[in-house]
Amino acid sequence: SGSGSGSGHAQLRGAQVTSLSLQQRQDKVVALLGQEGRRLGSATLASLAMRLADDPFTKVKTLIQKLIERLLAESTSEATKKGFCDTELGKAEQDRDFRLADSKKLDQETRALEIKLQELDEEIDLLSSSLETIRDDLKTATELRATEKDENIKAIKQAKEGVEAVTEALNILKVFYKQSAKAKVLLQASPVDEDTTGAGFSAAYKGKQQASGGIIGMLETIASDFDRTARTTEASEKKAHEEFVNFDQVSKTDISGKDTKKTLDEEDVKTTKNSITQTMGDLQTAQDLLDAALERFEDLKPTCIDTAMSFEDRVAKREEEMEALKKALCILDTEGVEADCQGQGQEGLQLF
Repeated sequence: SGSGSGSGHAQLRGAQVTSLSLQQRQDKVVALLGQEGRRLGSATLASLAMRLADDPFTKVKTLIQKLIERLLAESTSEATKKGFCDTELGKAEQDRDFRLADSKKLDQETRALEIKLQELDEEIDLLSSSLETIRDDLKTATELRATEKDENIKAIKQAKEGVEAVTEALNILKVFYKQSAKAKVLLQASPVDEDTTGAGFSAAYKGKQQASGGIIGMLETIASDFDRTARTTEASEKKAHEEFVNFDQVSKTDISGKDTKKTLDEEDVKTTKNSITQTMGDLQTAQDLLDAALERFEDLKPTCIDTAMSFEDRVAKREEEMEALKKALCILDTEGVEADCQGQGQEGLQLF
């Protein structure tokens, strides 16, 4: 029957496979490893294939088993290394980023403090210049006010003295003209009858009654001028005094405020300079720590970053290398002792 014929052909092929010589098995292993070495770009498999071609059959299986053990050990070691790299790179990157942020923050603080110091110095210079101007203006105003006051006091005194003198003269004249008007005619004997209307003649001397009005009016005008001068000068002095008092108070208040501000700024300058010194020290420390973090990161790069293949690619390649080696062991398993083969030896042989 068909089924019986197929079974017979399979048994025949199995018998032919089993009957392969040890040398044929070894040649097939060498071919398999050489082909997989080229496909995977595996120097390990290619090197082993070249070595197996010259070694006796009994040694071939041992070499393959040792290489499998070595690859398993490398796998375990690399998993440990990856764990180490992930941990250390994570710490190094975190430390680097933290130190970089800290350095930037301290650098910004230092720049801000330097700008503040410059502004304080400029403000102190402006305050010093302003204080000098205000004090000079106040000194000049004080001197001018003193001179003006002395002149006003002298003018007021002279005007009042003038009023008193003219008033006294007016009183004297008024009394004189009043008494003269009431004078009685003194009879005097005279041989001359003509021109007897003047003083020393038969009529009484009454003074120049008509001219007296003009003199008194003129003196009253002079007295009024003196009085007006005294009053206007007093008013002017009062106004000047009030204006000076106000200017003096404003100036002294301004001086006090600017002096206080200048003192505070000078204290702030000292504090700011100390802060700059402290921050510069902190910045230097932060930069040193950043350099150390960068150096640590660079130290890890050759081991953990600058590799020809990624961890995943290396794992995949190693698994394929081990799969090829296991196939080779199955080909060499003449006694069926390899538990993982499960007929793969015969299948592997049929592939070649």
